[in-house]
Amino acid sequence: MSDPSRRGVLRLSAGTALLGSLALAGCGRGDTATAKASAESVDDKPATGAVDVWAAQGDADVLAKVLKPFESANPDVTLKFTLIPNSEYYTKLQAAIAAGKGPDVAQFFPESQAQFLDPSILRPVPHGLVDSGAFFKSLWDAGVVKGVAYTVPWYAYTYALVYRADLAKKAGVAAPATWAEMVPFFKALQGAGAVHALGADNGWDIFNGQDVAMYAWQAGGNLLSSDGGWTLDTPAVVDALKYNASFFTSGSADTATPTFLDAQPYFVSGKTATMITGPWVIGQLDTAAKKTGWTTAHVATAPLPAGASGSTSFSAGGSWGVLADSRNTDASWKLVRHVSKPGTQVAQYSAYGSLPAVVSAWNDPAIRKQPLLDAFLTQLKNTKAFPQVGTWQQVATRLGKEMETVAKGTQTAEKAAANIQAYAKSLGTGAE
Repeated sequence: MSDPSRRGVLRLSAGTALLGSLALAGCGRGDTATAKASAESVDDKPATGAVDVWAAQGDADVLAKVLKPFESANPDVTLKFTLIPNSEYYTKLQAAIAAGKGPDVAQFFPESQAQFLDPSILRPVPHGLVDSGAFFKSLWDAGVVKGVAYTVPWYAYTYALVYRADLAKKAGVAAPATWAEMVPFFKALQGAGAVHALGADNGWDIFNGQDVAMYAWQAGGNLLSSDGGWTLDTPAVVDALKYNASFFTSGSADTATPTFLDAQPYFVSGKTATMITGPWVIGQLDTAAKKTGWTTAHVATAPLPAGASGSTSFSAGGSWGVLADSRNTDASWKLVRHVSKPGTQVAQYSAYGSLPAVVSAWNDPAIRKQPLLDAFLTQLKNTKAFPQVGTWQQVATRLGKEMETVAKGTQTAEKAAANIQAYAKSLGTGAE
């Protein structure tokens, strides 16, 4: 499975504000520029010339290997890969764009790419390049603004429930299907020997804010109103904060540990017995246990428990876009088209564990024969995209901080929701 080290990319940097101002400045180009660019077409002739590709280290580490068939089919094209550490990637990309020295093709993250989705920064995806319906809907939607698509999905992940099946069997309980069943399930796992039932993510940052959003959707809420304003002090958000806090106030989770890097060792040792996390952990647990086959013998997965409106999760992963000032748009789009093919995405999975964003690729035996991935496939079909607005990362970070106060009992969920709404309203959405 792919490494979640991309978490470092999503932390706020000074560059976020810079890119936001660039996007706003570009809006003056208006609908005419957008319509003209989106009408671009790409033929089936071999690609030629040089294509400069920038990506974050991690899933992209194997690109040179995975794209060998593209180079073989297009002998007159030259691909140049620049891989940048996750923690520096967006900052360096933003600076390069501002200086007019960006690459032809760049990797983005659907959960945090909103500030780039503008015709002054990215070229709209050409009509007919790919079939938008071939991808998980929320991943495609994450790259669309005002009906114009700017990115093409590459790999996918979402959150599901990963738990110690052996302890659940010992306790005689099945995976929880609803919010109401969650804490009793946790208690049963503790009764079967787990010190804490949930290995919670305790960064109290943007990632916890994403959890609040996920729970708010499950409670029937929306983060934005129909007219584009923030709606973060609603009963659904309050319920989301209370639901998360119940994990800690019940004693099922610890507000201090484990840290992110401790999550797998804690899970293997029995210090914790459940994680709400992404599919990458499936490929890491045997290593943490120092025993091949440990995961198969001890672990199960399940979709997230449903709130009042279902078990919606969020979509995340990787995507590709072509820069507005690309020097070779034809070859760039042909590369993106190749990466979006099911066979290429299966090759990426085989090389690195990156799960496909193309739904049909999940039918490949290499993936279909991995039963622990079934819950993630089910969950990916029930996901939403985070708000495609420039200030979402800042708002999500504040959500995470307010979430901590409720979990630790120093503030009510109602007050935390009011604080979040006031903060978000003061920021706006970046589109004003």
